[in-house]
Amino acid sequence: MPDTTLFQKTALFGGLDDTDLDAVLAGASDREFRRGDVIFREGDEPGEMYVVVSGRIAIANKSIDGRESMVALMESGDLFGEMGLFSGRGRSAEARSLETSVVTAVPYGPVRSLYENNPVLLWPVVEMLAERLRSMDEALADSVFLDVTGRTAKRLLELAGESDEFFLPMTQEELAGMVGASRERVNKAIASFIRLGWIEQIDRTYRVTNREQLTIRAR
Repeated sequence: MPDTTLFQKTALFGGLDDTDLDAVLAGASDREFRRGDVIFREGDEPGEMYVVVSGRIAIANKSIDGRESMVALMESGDLFGEMGLFSGRGRSAEARSLETSVVTAVPYGPVRSLYENNPVLLWPVVEMLAERLRSMDEALADSVFLDVTGRTAKRLLELAGESDEFFLPMTQEELAGMVGASRERVNKAIASFIRLGWIEQIDRTYRVTNREQLTIRAR
């Protein structure tokens, strides 16, 4: 059985007692993916959700002409693929591994049974979905009120977290999809940050040297 500690930290399963959590994870299994492996595609019939054990997973939408928009980056402890449990519709996006990653796949069946038998446990689900809506509202506001340079600054700060030095876990093309702009425009924004002395870059390793100015530009 997968490690329950990781699941106890998730918004969806964190409030379950040991008995309920064991029932949910009885049919769960760990799966390993290499960079570029697709976990599921947009439109696929859903049957399970996933928790990232290690590595990074991109959640992305693609346009008819092949352009990609990365809507979320999932890291250790993050849960994805749960929407199909509640909507019964096909996958709304593609999930792809950005590096060697391990995820735990949890079948919908035991989770659905748990909620049907004890509906009060759905409150954490409501809270999680509300947070997802809040994130979508923020992303929409960014697309309206921030230019490409501002959105690039914001994404770099999100990737850095509290650390000044971080490794970019994606290609420039994938970062551009996350920003919602062309690779050329995102590269131009990064070059301007380097020129201004706000960040330093060596290959895919970045170092934030002026967080205050980068933060101001991201507003």
